[in-house]
Amino acid sequence: DRKREAPAAGSPIQPVIKDVGEIYSRLLDHRPVIQGEIRYFVKEFEEKRGLRELRVLENLKNTVFETNEHVLPKCEQAMRDNLNETFKRCKHSNS
Repeated sequence: DRKREAPAAGSPIQPVIKDVGEIYSRLLDHRPVIQGEIRYFVKEFEEKRGLRELRVLENLKNTVFETNEHVLPKCEQAMRDNLNETFKRCKHSNS
């Protein structure tokens, strides 16, 4: 049973180990790149989605305003007119 001994600090193998570590991290460790891409995607998605949802809410607000200010009064007036006419016809039919 041989135990591995750590190379001495001044050993010529230290730069090789350091280079191998750097090569590994550049070629095979994609976490930093992937994490950056994920952050970029999430930021873009949230910004675009936020703007889209803002436009949807603005359109909804305009539709509700239009309905309250114009459509609803027209419908109420048409209902009153038609109910008055219907009431008159019912009175005439009963007499």
